[in-house]
Amino acid sequence: MDSLNRNALELADEALDFAEELDIGARELDNGATVLDFGHEFEGGVEAGLLLAEMQTAGLATVQTRMDEIAGAPLQHVELTSDHPALALLCSQKAGWEVTTDDFEGLGSGPARALVAEEEEFARVGYEDVSEFGVLALESDDYPTASVAEHVADLAGVEPSSVFLPSVPTASVAGSVSVAARAAEMATFRLSELGYDPLDVVSVTGSAPVAPVAGDEEAAIARTNDALAYGGQVHLTVREEFDRFEEIVSTANDEYGTHFADIFESVDWDFYEVDESVFAPAQATVNVIGGDTHVVGERDEELLAESFGF
Repeated sequence: MDSLNRNALELADEALDFAEELDIGARELDNGATVLDFGHEFEGGVEAGLLLAEMQTAGLATVQTRMDEIAGAPLQHVELTSDHPALALLCSQKAGWEVTTDDFEGLGSGPARALVAEEEEFARVGYEDVSEFGVLALESDDYPTASVAEHVADLAGVEPSSVFLPSVPTASVAGSVSVAARAAEMATFRLSELGYDPLDVVSVTGSAPVAPVAGDEEAAIARTNDALAYGGQVHLTVREEFDRFEEIVSTANDEYGTHFADIFESVDWDFYEVDESVFAPAQATVNVIGGDTHVVGERDEELLAESFGF
């Protein structure tokens, strides 16, 4: 299979080619790195968010919108399907890189993580990328600077001029859309954390409502996590049985039923103080090839209606 970063670079080029139509921006930093603006100074939109999610999965997932209902209200949902879940979701899409410099703080997702490959999931999957380019999507209210690109380039082992940084605030249309595309990744990651071999996950489809854009970054982070934990649905096709499938959904956590604004407030918005098990979809169907089909979890539309301000 081609390099994940090479795949994502083709999508970054597509974003550059259609920047005007997508209402996104591009800026070359002093060190030659390229920032793609998906919601800072440019408006962006649903199509921009879908393309961003494709970049985050290195082109190994199909991402689209559909209409559904939450508490009787028509609402956009994002649906993502991948037949390469270990690579696309764990080794690329997962927001596993905490990017911190003197002038920036944000979460990094995308295939540049596979150039560093120090997170546990890379050992589980047995993958490390080799590429002269690095694509790292940054979720932050801050605009990436040259020092951010240099930090990424240094850890990824590439030149700063070969770094591409799609950047998006959570409190934006593209931010809401790209986060809604994470339901499948959350379920796959939970399975992996519970001890299931991620290479035995054959195919995953996930869906979650697109949270209405909040007025500030903290509210947006809370609302988009509510969308996943109380509205996210996932279908997984796997090879082997497992006695802990019921733990991959948010209903397995003691915090289920609590708004994420309250969860984050209880730890002074230090996300790393929150138990990882709360970051899970609401409901899942697990189809074991040649075996049983397990249905676990449930959605909470009443909580979502409150979170979304219906």
